[in-house]
Amino acid sequence: MIDVVVVNWNAGNQLIDCVESIDRHARELTSQIFVVDNASTDNSWKFVEDFPGVKLIHAGENLGFGRACNLGARNSKAQYLLFLNPDAALRENSLQRALKFMADPANSQVGICGVQLVDESGHVARSCARFPSAAAFSAHALGLDRVFPALGVHMTEWSHEEVRDVDHVIGAFFLVRRSLFDALHGFDERFFVYLEDVDFSRRAHLSGWHSVYLADVQAFHAGGGTSRQVKARRLFYSLRSRLLYACKHFSWPGAALVLFVTLALEPISRSVLALVRRSWTGFRETWTAYGLLWRWLPQWALRGVTR
Repeated sequence: MIDVVVVNWNAGNQLIDCVESIDRHARELTSQIFVVDNASTDNSWKFVEDFPGVKLIHAGENLGFGRACNLGARNSKAQYLLFLNPDAALRENSLQRALKFMADPANSQVGICGVQLVDESGHVARSCARFPSAAAFSAHALGLDRVFPALGVHMTEWSHEEVRDVDHVIGAFFLVRRSLFDALHGFDERFFVYLEDVDFSRRAHLSGWHSVYLADVQAFHAGGGTSRQVKARRLFYSLRSRLLYACKHFSWPGAALVLFVTLALEPISRSVLALVRRSWTGFRETWTAYGLLWRWLPQWALRGVTR
């Protein structure tokens, strides 16, 4: 059996669509659906408050993604955990086929499984990634991966039409063996949002586990997540998680490179791009995000504040 953990933050109607898809397509497999509400202000949690099979957990504040996932998982006893974004939805047999793959003894070293995600336009989303390196982070910060996709981490040069081992599948549909989740003590809660799933995949990889992308199993994912409601803050979260990840996993020269490129060069490259596009909104969001980042840096350096 499997438990599903959905972290909600102002997801609106997407939350009920997500939960209804689980009930419709995987009711017989799912022992419990944990909806962890991160202090939503849109009352979206009320949509599922009395939904059969749902245990609603009010976090009381916005815990971020990883901490909220861990909270939901602590209430679970199932053999498998599926972390499903509220802007995602199961399709017929999505979970059945993914679980069948994981239960096959030939795949006993597969710790994490993702499926092919299809967006609102019916396009296959690029939902797998290579583990970031200092060079890849730098290429992304400077926009070089837009011209040379192979320099980046998002595997956009690949069609996503074949089953294969990958470094990482995104957290929108993140199926994990319970034993692995417990062994790694869940997601690293120092990440508020972004890259906590990559960090988890990397730690799983270092422990000898594989991540597999199933191209022949589909689920829906709108993409962008609810954080697109606050774009400047989303950029801030992304930049902060990048610095945390670099300092956790890279050598000091690699971490120093990421710090330099992120803090000194990227605000310039983002500003130039926004001006070329005549996007004053993009320009303003860039500097709002960097204002938040620079105010956080002393707290991180002096007091170890990561969130």
